[in-house]
Amino acid sequence: MFFEVFVARRFVLFCALLQYTNGDLVYSIQEEMKLGSVIGNIAKDLGLDVGTLSTRKARIETEGNDRRYCDVNLRSGDVIVAERMDREKICAAKPLCVITFEILLEAPLELHRITLQIQDVNDNGPTFPKDKIKLEIRVSCKRSTVSCERGP
Repeated sequence: MFFEVFVARRFVLFCALLQYTNGDLVYSIQEEMKLGSVIGNIAKDLGLDVGTLSTRKARIETEGNDRRYCDVNLRSGDVIVAERMDREKICAAKPLCVITFEILLEAPLELHRITLQIQDVNDNGPTFPKDKIKLEIRVSCKRSTVSCERGP
């Protein structure tokens, strides 16, 4: 019974907050950017005055994520790197690495979803067991074949 009431309340809260959710922002960044690097400007991208960010107590909410990778500079509206992002550690072998969080503004309540697409920087070059590999390709082999028969 308690669980059903809890789920029902969460659903009602979700529906109530859904009406206050505005547009989503998507930023594409390279992994391992320096701390303090600017990712984007939420004031400009959301069409807000920079002064409203501090008066409405804008902040980042990272529900479900232990780490806070970004922060907001309330004087400029810039979203900045707060923690180093290593794509391999965050997303392992997934082809698309995405982090989502919300920018919360108070009075009136507004939520803006921010999506970060983390691009891989080739910092892990390939390794080979041998420095040199000897290949013999016969003239009689046809193009795009894996093997060819030995000639006379």
